[in-house]
Amino acid sequence: MLIVMLLPNSRTEPDGSAVIRVLSYNIRSMRDDTHALARVITACAPDLVLVQEAPRFFRWRKKLARLAAASGQVVLTGGATAAGPAVLCSLRATVERTEDVLLPLTPGLHRRGFATAVVRFGSARLGVISCHLSLQKDERYDQGGMLLGRLAGLGVEHAVAGGDLNERPDGRTFRRLAENLQDCRTTAPWGGEFTSTPADPHQRIDAIFASKGIEVLGCGVPLDQPGITPADLIAATDHLPVLAALRVPAEAT
Repeated sequence: MLIVMLLPNSRTEPDGSAVIRVLSYNIRSMRDDTHALARVITACAPDLVLVQEAPRFFRWRKKLARLAAASGQVVLTGGATAAGPAVLCSLRATVERTEDVLLPLTPGLHRRGFATAVVRFGSARLGVISCHLSLQKDERYDQGGMLLGRLAGLGVEHAVAGGDLNERPDGRTFRRLAENLQDCRTTAPWGGEFTSTPADPHQRIDAIFASKGIEVLGCGVPLDQPGITPADLIAATDHLPVLAALRVPAEAT
């Protein structure tokens, strides 16, 4: 009999630490099957959803809010105001502050940005960034440095960042992030590895990173998560999602 190992459920520990689920997902501006997309997000039961390619044009706020409501989330920050990245969260999160950041524009390339927030889960305080890095390697490397700087500037001890890096783990920007943060998939492999494409998974270009003090309990593509079907993963968008379970320590007093 095949035994499928599931990630732990969200909870608050007696010591004040919090176990949370973080999902990173490129949703391709919701141009695909939004019902399948909502089912995938709902089945992952996330506390935070780090979205890339959120809707950015006509009625984009309404579209993102509709997806959040359909998947048991609320819109925390981002969307067009961050050039695509967004953060959704469950009602378990207490929001301290948010900020949408537009990155320097390189002529001829797409505008990029970060959706950032500081949230609390019980006694645990967490900085959050959703990102979608450039297709151009030099700009992407610079944006990796900006991401690390923005994380440090959040003023929190513990932080998580995730998104579409447009680069594999052997790339210099991916390596730059992994040298300074935990690549959650490498730290605690779980589920599937490759995130692109859903119909032919052959490369890992989406990732979740956590600061050193966070315990990574498992991270990967939720292929065997109850409620998720291969058909929905293919229909939802052109990337596979990355799901991580993390234990965030209680804030020191």
